[in-house]
Amino acid sequence: MDEDLASLTREELIAEVARLRAGVRAHRDSSGHELCWHHPQLWSLLPEPIPTSIAVPAWPQFLRGCVRYRESLDNELPNTPRSTAEFGADSPAGT
Repeated sequence: MDEDLASLTREELIAEVARLRAGVRAHRDSSGHELCWHHPQLWSLLPEPIPTSIAVPAWPQFLRGCVRYRESLDNELPNTPRSTAEFGADSPAGT
């Protein structure tokens, strides 16, 4: 899957690493409701297309997953500032 990397020059590999790091940083620096949003920009950093077979959970399972994700933020980032902004008010994804 990553055979293309073997043919890249040192400079091309450095540029690729910089491009990937920028994408990971953009995702890492997501805030507010962006944390729960679909991120095809991150996935598009890979050379292969986004699979069309991605499964979407049904509503009950999805909502339980959202709650567990939010609870994990309380455990892993207890001192991170909290926002009271409603969806669409603080996120370009919601506009």
